[in-house]
Amino acid sequence: MNYLKLSFCVCLFVTSLISAQNKAITLEDIWKTGKFRTEGMDALHSMANGQQYSVLDFNRSTRSTSVDIYDYQTLEKVKTLVSSSDLAEMPYFTSYTFSNDEQKVILAGNEEAIYRHSVVGHYYVYDIASETLTLISEDGIQEPTFSPDGEKVAFVKDNNLYVKDLVSGETKMVTSDGEKNKIINGITDWVYEEEFAFVRAFDWNVDSDKIAFIKFDESEVPEFSMDVYGKTLYPQQQVFKYPKAGEANSKVSLHLYDLESEKLSDLKVDKKYKDFYIPRILWTNDADVLSAQFLNRHQNALDLWAIDTEKNTSALILAETDKAYVDVTDNLTFLEDNSFIWTSEKDGYNHIYHYDKKGKLINQVTKGNWEVTAYYGYNDDKDVIYYQSVENGSINRDVYAIKLNGRSKKRLTSEEGTNNASFSADFSYFINTFSNTSTPPVYTLNSSKSGDVIKNIKDNKALSQALKTYTFSKKEFSTISINGNELNMWMIKPADFDANKQYPLFMTQYSGPGSQEVANSWNSYNDYWYQYLAQKGMVVVCIDGRGTGFKGADFKKVTQNELGKYEVEDQIEAAKTLGALPYIDAEKIGIWGWSYGGFMSSNCLFQGNDTFKMAVAVAPVTSWRFYDSVYTERYMTTPQENASGYDENSPINHVDKLKGDFLLIHGSADDNVHVQNTMRLVEALIQADKQFEWAIYPDKNHGIYGGNTRLHLFKKMSDFVIEKLID
Repeated sequence: MNYLKLSFCVCLFVTSLISAQNKAITLEDIWKTGKFRTEGMDALHSMANGQQYSVLDFNRSTRSTSVDIYDYQTLEKVKTLVSSSDLAEMPYFTSYTFSNDEQKVILAGNEEAIYRHSVVGHYYVYDIASETLTLISEDGIQEPTFSPDGEKVAFVKDNNLYVKDLVSGETKMVTSDGEKNKIINGITDWVYEEEFAFVRAFDWNVDSDKIAFIKFDESEVPEFSMDVYGKTLYPQQQVFKYPKAGEANSKVSLHLYDLESEKLSDLKVDKKYKDFYIPRILWTNDADVLSAQFLNRHQNALDLWAIDTEKNTSALILAETDKAYVDVTDNLTFLEDNSFIWTSEKDGYNHIYHYDKKGKLINQVTKGNWEVTAYYGYNDDKDVIYYQSVENGSINRDVYAIKLNGRSKKRLTSEEGTNNASFSADFSYFINTFSNTSTPPVYTLNSSKSGDVIKNIKDNKALSQALKTYTFSKKEFSTISINGNELNMWMIKPADFDANKQYPLFMTQYSGPGSQEVANSWNSYNDYWYQYLAQKGMVVVCIDGRGTGFKGADFKKVTQNELGKYEVEDQIEAAKTLGALPYIDAEKIGIWGWSYGGFMSSNCLFQGNDTFKMAVAVAPVTSWRFYDSVYTERYMTTPQENASGYDENSPINHVDKLKGDFLLIHGSADDNVHVQNTMRLVEALIQADKQFEWAIYPDKNHGIYGGNTRLHLFKKMSDFVIEKLID
């Protein structure tokens, strides 16, 4: 036997094995191949019987979609409810919505995005018993919604509200004054959609005989225009209503359509202020009583009204005020007796409250120096509320059960990290999604009574195994003492870190009000980028400074009227503190961010010119004067009232301080943070005779994605960061 040859083969095998287990992450791995994609459960819906759930499944071999029913206890598929492979009219659908009795399903096809949440598409009603498919409208429509009895569908087309009777097949036009960029019925305008996070502005009552809806008169709202370059000889122009800070908002009004009389009527309340928002409407369990939330323009006073649509009377049942602002949520829940559950920060932390139907406080359900981060629902059979909170530390999330009277609280999850629950309709089970910084999402079936895991559903083991072949650094959590506060921080060091060497420092942050970047959860795609940069030889850190969330109202709202002041002070001071560490090269510190984070990274480089060597800003706000009314005024009031707060913290007004290297990036079709922000900053930099680098991505929105775009973007940023901090 040739021992020399055997030895060589063994050596080659071991070398190959070591190499295979220490692959370097590439940008193509992150943004092109999908290697790091996690498996999930798409469009999970608990069936009314509480014993089954449905999901939207995609069959790659047949290129078809289906709604499949699974049993909670066995996790086995019970049946396929409907498959696009059996539907000649609909070869593919992207979402589904059940009627209350689960005998019909709305299937969505040909959906096209309008803005962040809104879409227009063609929708069909599938009758499960007869296996028939009915097209709701030949034209593209928005927000088709079953009536509670399942016999009708309301929807919006061309800014008007319609109702289709599924029994007779007749479609009635409810409103007729809808007009683009003027009047919208039943659908929110741009700023409501973006900042109050809802699109459907109509709601059915429990008896299916009335529809309440909000009308938006945006006639006086200034228009914003964007060139869309496309591939034609001449570019097109997109024009839409966009109220910037201090400018005119849509005038909103509340209306009622009675299906029996076919009459429209106005619904009014005795408001204390003329300029207001209606961020939520919701029918109570009384078919004649509608709840509506009215918010003043400063957003520090939120009123909950009960409107009796038969008597045409209204009563103020809850008035919430705050020295800064009141958050709008979807947590309002009416119980059988029309008492209601509400969440509030009024004691300094976000907690759950129970009020009677007239707005008298019955009790505060949760209490403590911690935040409720999600309200899941109320089980009336057990008299139990289910919620998620940060009781286990502000970077973690756990699921809890508590009696309506605030007693018998029980923690239902045990693994440290991020837990999120999806409960069965009868609250007997919940599917828990767990992850932490070292564990990709794990889906388990749990008992709602004990929290015990009944069965594992998905665990992303294939991804875990694949990642073992790559060189990864641990994300280390800690806190850092900055400006009198203990701030949450994570740090990623190079895998071959040597404490006797010095490394460049690259800081990432978002920093916006109530946000959180330092969380004990699985990787985002950006986290793989940070691993990539660590492999190149730099230390990457993230710090949540003052103004971020889940540490109480005072910590979050300290930035009120001064966006960009305290947050910038914290990032600069943190950079100096970290720069003093023996293994950090204080001459090579960089920072980056996107959107609010880009506003921050620009400010940090300019105002911290003795600390930061470089910065990357993607789609940044460069003056809050350019941003929308709802978001900006919530934290800054109007420019007319707070000119210094707007101007003293604007990067545009600090360009003369630039010393380091600056890369500025924006999408030309960003309907959210307009490219105007970048253009104005560019002009200020030019007039200050400051050199910088910049890139505009044609026809790309705030997300800057599509085709090869993300890969190109991150190659550009990576080359810049590596050149300025390492090369």
